[in-house]
Amino acid sequence: MTVEFRKDIFANERNDDFDQIGHARIRQDIEGHVRGRSPFYDDHQFEGLLHVRCVRSPHHHARIRAINASAAEAMPDVVRLIWPGDIPKNMNTLLSLIDFGRDDEPLLAERKVSYVGEPVLAIVATSVLAAQKAVESVVVDWEVLPHVLDVEEALKPNAPVVNDEYPNNCFDYHDRYDHQKLRFGDVKEAFSQADHIVEAEYQMSPIEQAPVETCGAIAAPETNGRIVCYTSTQALFFSIGVTGKLLELPSSRLHFIGGTVGGGFGGKVDSQHEPFAVLGAMLTGRPVKYMWDRAEEMQYGAPRSGERWRIRDGAMRDGRIIARSFTGFFDAGAYTRLTSYGVQKCTGHLPGPYTIPNVASNIFCVYTNRTPSTAMRGFGITGVDFAIECQMDRVAEAVGMDPIELRILNAYRDGDMKAHRRPAKNCALIECCQVAAQKSEWRLSPAAISRSSIEGGGEGWRAEIPETVVDGEGGIGNRKRQWQDTEPLSGTGIRRRVPVGTSTDHPATGNAPQHEDMVAEVARLGFKIDAGHSVQRPSLSEPSEGLRHRHANAETSFGRALGAGPSLPSGYDRTRPPASPGPARSSPPANEPIPAHSRHERDKSEKPFQRGVKRPGVSPFISGTRRR
Repeated sequence: MTVEFRKDIFANERNDDFDQIGHARIRQDIEGHVRGRSPFYDDHQFEGLLHVRCVRSPHHHARIRAINASAAEAMPDVVRLIWPGDIPKNMNTLLSLIDFGRDDEPLLAERKVSYVGEPVLAIVATSVLAAQKAVESVVVDWEVLPHVLDVEEALKPNAPVVNDEYPNNCFDYHDRYDHQKLRFGDVKEAFSQADHIVEAEYQMSPIEQAPVETCGAIAAPETNGRIVCYTSTQALFFSIGVTGKLLELPSSRLHFIGGTVGGGFGGKVDSQHEPFAVLGAMLTGRPVKYMWDRAEEMQYGAPRSGERWRIRDGAMRDGRIIARSFTGFFDAGAYTRLTSYGVQKCTGHLPGPYTIPNVASNIFCVYTNRTPSTAMRGFGITGVDFAIECQMDRVAEAVGMDPIELRILNAYRDGDMKAHRRPAKNCALIECCQVAAQKSEWRLSPAAISRSSIEGGGEGWRAEIPETVVDGEGGIGNRKRQWQDTEPLSGTGIRRRVPVGTSTDHPATGNAPQHEDMVAEVARLGFKIDAGHSVQRPSLSEPSEGLRHRHANAETSFGRALGAGPSLPSGYDRTRPPASPGPARSSPPANEPIPAHSRHERDKSEKPFQRGVKRPGVSPFISGTRRR
């Protein structure tokens, strides 16, 4: 179903007047900020508030032999220790909530740590100072393990395994490959015909979001058996889902309240604080606050991924780029978080806003013994765009052409076919370049000034899906057996050619609604629907197609051209390795019962907001219907 937003429906809300630069405008939230009245989560006051601090790893990679917390337990201001065994489901990955990826990250590490700062024990005390003193009294017996900090070193066969769920140190895509592929045309043949070959490597370091308000949450028991949680999260429903999954609570028992976010920029979506605060409130029966200080925010907060890019361009003398190849590495750190998704966003963006008839890319989501990375302002796009635009300047220099005119020559025009087989629409790069040149008094040629994004696009080869060379290189587990080049189409494996015009028989669609009450009433909302498409209401007598495993019949025409694709190597098991005995505790905490107000049987009601998702890998605690 394709839905188009109609501007006439919103005519009374906006006038599309985008001429705002240079004019004074009042932000809707600015008065509260300047008068100090904007409500932040930390403004909520609770009597008897407790505080959480974590014992953390000082090593990049180490096995936990034993934890001695007897001194901390004996301190009068320490109310409770939270051990890994206190967490009902101590394994998660953020995007499992949308059935993407496998659970790979514990809330508290139990057997080994994989980055400096990974928490192994949480302490709840009457003050921040008391909790910190208790943390400093804990003695951990570590067995230091080899570590790896470089993305390409991590992909070598002899590299230490960072993430036990992904023993090849890279995310598994489509249950077949150790990287995300893109193939469009024949880059090898195009490189052989190019007048100039331009190659370069670009490196982007991790970046901490550094919000003024550090990450945190306050949770407190409510009288009706629910837990209220005030949080600074940028993703309230992700936080509810993650907390419900880890603590095995239905969402009907979680009352989450967001509000003003004191700076986030993507760094407050990982939902690390809410589960600790909620669990602390359940175990103690008192309000609990977990808030990072500045040092913790900078050291343990998830940054933007570090990225490494190698780009190879084939250009003609007149400046036309006829081939572009990408090899990219995203440093996920020790666990997946959102990096696997960033790789897919990035692949959909290639080769940048330029019409290039031959494109190939291999992009890896790599695990290293660094702090796990996450979202930050256009993550997945920003880094590669920096590399692409630096590369465009290098190409302009190689062919002796004005860099702005080179961009105008190669820019998308309406109707051009993108490398991911969708036509370009609403293009404006040509006009942006022309205006930027005019404003900066940069002289352009008459030919560059006369070009337009709405003329000449979608004609001839610009509209075609070319014959495409595809391959089965990079099968899951193959790099652990022997070294393989990471560059696209660099191996000696079998290649096939997909005929001109081949796209896919499986258009991109979302999962079907889980309940008929969740079907969007697009006509009532005032949206247009493409003729020939109708809204299909799911049958409640059997599972909807969207709830089945999404890869069951997802073989595209490329997969058919290649055959069944590479099989998993014998010896490679995608399941987690057998559990080894956990570390010894010198003074294990008593098996204290949860306070009476927190003891509730798992909610099995079929009322709204208590119906769970029944899909493997997805939290069963997401609300199943929407409010009327």
